[in-house]
Amino acid sequence: MPKFEQRQKRQYRHHKAPHSRWQWIVSGILILGALVLLLAWRMPSLFGSLGIGGPTANQQALREMPKDSIKMNNQGFLSVPKNKPSKFYRQSDVNISYPNDGVKGIYLSAYGMGQPQLLEKNLKLVEDTGLNSVVIDVKSDWGSIATPLTTDNELINKNVDQTFDGKTLMKRLEKSQIYPIARITTFKDNTVTSEHPEWSFREASGEVWTDAGGQSFLNPFNKDAWKYIVDIAKGAAQLGFKDIQFDYVRFPEGFETFAESLNYDMGDYAEYGKGSVEARQHAIADFLSYANKELREYGVDVSADLFGYVATTKSAPGIGQNYQMMAEQVDHISGMIYPSHWQAGDFGYPAPDKEPYGVVNQYIQVEKANLEELGKNATKKPRPWLQAFTADYLGSGMYMEYDTQAVQDQINALADNDIHEYLLWNAANDYDPNVDYK
Repeated sequence: MPKFEQRQKRQYRHHKAPHSRWQWIVSGILILGALVLLLAWRMPSLFGSLGIGGPTANQQALREMPKDSIKMNNQGFLSVPKNKPSKFYRQSDVNISYPNDGVKGIYLSAYGMGQPQLLEKNLKLVEDTGLNSVVIDVKSDWGSIATPLTTDNELINKNVDQTFDGKTLMKRLEKSQIYPIARITTFKDNTVTSEHPEWSFREASGEVWTDAGGQSFLNPFNKDAWKYIVDIAKGAAQLGFKDIQFDYVRFPEGFETFAESLNYDMGDYAEYGKGSVEARQHAIADFLSYANKELREYGVDVSADLFGYVATTKSAPGIGQNYQMMAEQVDHISGMIYPSHWQAGDFGYPAPDKEPYGVVNQYIQVEKANLEELGKNATKKPRPWLQAFTADYLGSGMYMEYDTQAVQDQINALADNDIHEYLLWNAANDYDPNVDYK
């Protein structure tokens, strides 16, 4: 007989061998014990006095209590702690708290950050006044990255054009408890569009489309562009920024007039067609939703800038900004409500730029009404951009000098409407030390 068959027969005989006498005895004891325990549980009065099985007195009392009177441990074995251990987050070790009295900030450009005297002047202004925050260019209007970031994204590293040292800056801001907001110019970008034209809008000739000012835009439908932008935001969060502010989170102005003449991929939104207003609005809101989810583990707030008129019209169809759709996805909305940006007749004023209090007062009431409509889905209170520059380009009779009183009037208008957060914009980074930044 072959060895393989012999081995199989030996194994078969092993499994079929009769139990030994001791095996039968042990099996019987186990079966008897199981029966005793079962009877003890079912008839506690019979066996309880023997201390065999059955519930104890406390267990029996607990059994007989009404279920709704039994208070369980609220913590539970698998409850999530209120404050998660830091290992669940990727927060930086920079310790700067959100201002108790709300964000009151100034804008510092990538260029201004590279001017030591100007930077020191502005940081001193924040330290010595009611200001408490700074909005700093991390991704500039042209697409360059203003400070090195910790990232595996080689495209980001390639596009660094350093104007400041973020790590050194954070030490200074932490010491003075100045709240840092990273401004990221989102879809306006001349740098990446030249490297990845497929992420942009192209003419029939294949060249990247540019606006009248020579600036190009990333395609908000393109999710490779989304990832690139959010990777920058993650790097800024790891550096120590506590708020990520997306500016130019929109399509180019007037896009509805030439959307169908350009070449670009609509990706997941292709079914809508290039002329679709709905597609543009969804793309912008979906990007903010994606960014918010991706940044959640970094412990930062997420904010978005939009044109002030979007709040008054509810949406801007050409550029894809819908006030309520955007507000649902972020922590803060920053409307650019500069009086100089309104047209003659808006809010009933022939020259809105000359009415800083009136324009801001009327605008903020409209925005608050929009947020009330959103209810529990609303963003936090508005954090609008105010005008700290003179718009002399408007021409004679249409503008005024934005002196101390003009800036103060805007802040007062917000305060009178119980809004105590704001940001001041001046491209030259020149701010008035005599304003009461309350």
